[in-house]
Amino acid sequence: MSDNGTTPTPATGPQPGAWTPPPAWQPPATPQPAPPHPGAGSHGAVPPGGAYPGAVPPPPAQPPTARGGRWRIGIAGLLAGALIGGGAGAGVVALTDDPAGRGGSTAAAQNVTIKNPETASAVTAAAAKAAPSVVTVYVSGSSGSGSGSGVVLTDDGYVLTNNHVVSLEGNGTATAVSVRTSDGRLYDATVVGAHPISDLAVLRLDGASGLTPATFANSDKVQVGDLAVAIGAPLGLTDTVTDGIVSATGRAVATGSTEGDATVIDALQTDAAINPGNSGGALVNSAGEVVGINTAIASVATGGPGKQEQSGNIGVGFAIPSNTAHRIAKEIIDNGSAKTTYLGVSARTAADDTNPEIGTGAQIVQVEPGTPAADAGLRAGDVVTAVGDRLITTSTELTAAVRSQTPGEQVALTVQRGGDTQQVEVTLGSTDG
Repeated sequence: MSDNGTTPTPATGPQPGAWTPPPAWQPPATPQPAPPHPGAGSHGAVPPGGAYPGAVPPPPAQPPTARGGRWRIGIAGLLAGALIGGGAGAGVVALTDDPAGRGGSTAAAQNVTIKNPETASAVTAAAAKAAPSVVTVYVSGSSGSGSGSGVVLTDDGYVLTNNHVVSLEGNGTATAVSVRTSDGRLYDATVVGAHPISDLAVLRLDGASGLTPATFANSDKVQVGDLAVAIGAPLGLTDTVTDGIVSATGRAVATGSTEGDATVIDALQTDAAINPGNSGGALVNSAGEVVGINTAIASVATGGPGKQEQSGNIGVGFAIPSNTAHRIAKEIIDNGSAKTTYLGVSARTAADDTNPEIGTGAQIVQVEPGTPAADAGLRAGDVVTAVGDRLITTSTELTAAVRSQTPGEQVALTVQRGGDTQQVEVTLGSTDG
């Protein structure tokens, strides 16, 4: 799997589930992105404040060979082995026009408009509404440069993108960031804060005003089969629109080359084409409202040993649900950082005795003292098989299910202990970063 993104939808007035942050918000002093916490346990354990580093950046200015990786579904859950930034990968013709002068490979900005209302489709309408809130993000640093996408949050210049877009694939924070809006305006930008665990970051455009904020939908209401439209700057091609459907909801996805440095998200899956450079943009519904922030794709490893080149879009993409993205973005704007929901255990996947490739739950290896898990009476050896009505078959799924909740929320865990099955009520905690 590989990381990438797309752009969001413009807000044209309050709508159900929409987020319209007060224009009066003033950002705190620009902090450095919070460093990722080390993961605990194996296969997506849920530690108190632990998490997998979620840094994935855009690629260097010259057409790079993206970091290789394989994707697989097994007892470890869904693992994204390669993270994609915004450069052109091997076998792709790179665009060299660089009007920003920032090292990002781009094409000239263009607007998405409805030219013939009589023949316009739902995709046309969604794209026309969302396009004004789509931006292209250019980053550069000592370890390279690249480009990605972003979503406008406020009219005075707050923009949501992926942490991996501004962290140069975990090789360091970008030292120069600029953003081009859909109408061609170019702004210098600063990183307000980042949340590597969820692969999100917020930028502030210097001197911006009159931007068109995106409207965020309630991602809890998204259904499999809903129209999904992705808008962003794949390979630097701004305002690119692709469409498909929501293929799955609540998909536990770990992005990273190994399980130990993975960001675990509770993703929406889509077959809308997502490619390098879409990172940080939006997946929108038929009303042009953001339902997710595109962040990863499944990519089949190609080439011989030691030459694992990503294959690009294969119709399996993943987005951070809008409810999670909205909560974290608002916290970063208000505080410069965001909280991570946690349970307080280390866990591993409980495998079927006859087929070790089949997960049967998340077995608790260790319970940290003074955590929500300890307060609820969970014990080492317990096997969690459900969070609420959501089935849990792997520890990665447990991590994703917990992190998708709001800190302080009470959830019911279905737990197997010995030969008995019982319900355990847990009030989830929160930790920085």
